[in-house]
Amino acid sequence: MKLGKLEKLDPKTYWKKEASEFTPWLAQAENIQLLSESIGTELEVEGTEQSVGPFSADILCRDALTGHYVLIENQLEKTDHTHLGQIMTYAAGLDAVTIIWIAKNFTDEHRAALDWLNRITNDTFNFFGIEIELYKIGNSDIAPHFKIVSKPNDWSKQVKVRKDDGGITETKKLQLQYWAALGEYMSGNSKIIKMRNARAQHWTDVALGKTDFYLSAVVNSRENVLAVWLNIVGVNAKQNFDKLYEIAYTDSLEKIGKDLIWERLDGKKMSYVFLRTQGDFTNESDWPAQFEWFKENLEKFYKFFKPLLVKF
Repeated sequence: MKLGKLEKLDPKTYWKKEASEFTPWLAQAENIQLLSESIGTELEVEGTEQSVGPFSADILCRDALTGHYVLIENQLEKTDHTHLGQIMTYAAGLDAVTIIWIAKNFTDEHRAALDWLNRITNDTFNFFGIEIELYKIGNSDIAPHFKIVSKPNDWSKQVKVRKDDGGITETKKLQLQYWAALGEYMSGNSKIIKMRNARAQHWTDVALGKTDFYLSAVVNSRENVLAVWLNIVGVNAKQNFDKLYEIAYTDSLEKIGKDLIWERLDGKKMSYVFLRTQGDFTNESDWPAQFEWFKENLEKFYKFFKPLLVKF
């Protein structure tokens, strides 16, 4: 088999203008999905050249899981102080935000600036530096690649938050290790489940690409229970639960499991659907079996519910 030569192209050979060509391309669903996969966060585009209060972002997105703003600043040149000033202004003016700075090349100084911002801020803020690259082999189609040059240090941020709260407990440390290990397991064994960065808490979430719906993997050390949840939140949570129940309840018992529980939670702001089993997450020797259970059932939830959510 003959091997081709990988050729790197200047992005400006494909996009001549930033505002009229590159930004619209990036905002297309398939390209935002590629960016989402690169950073591990499901993004939903709200608009381009969008105003957010007194600010204007090249692309405004929402984190599909948290609903928080994600602002994208992009340029087809190497990074400059003007764009650095813009992302600082966004971070100062918005309460909870992820900022993604995309450029042709990052200078060492600007990469260091993003690393510093990620070190000194808590996990309310996240700063990504990404270089846009283009490649081809021979006469093949041109392929884009998002190269991450700076990203949040979630472990450092998590420890900082816990120190501010008076220290991280042994249980919290074990939770952090558990979700990190589950994330590694999923990366090597599941093609569809993308875990969020590990945090010291009793649950971790998986985006479904639809605002107000997301999955959770949960451990309960008091009752020795593992669970997978479909969370339904937002102002229309009850209406969405009722609609989903009507179209999916019977099939869900067959395709996910007869022990699946649907809870409308009248009087609460959310509703959920969940499946549980016995399991002690503090027993590290049992982690492989627990991870396999999570993989099997997170995939069942994802495959069953995600196609239905296009109706909402």
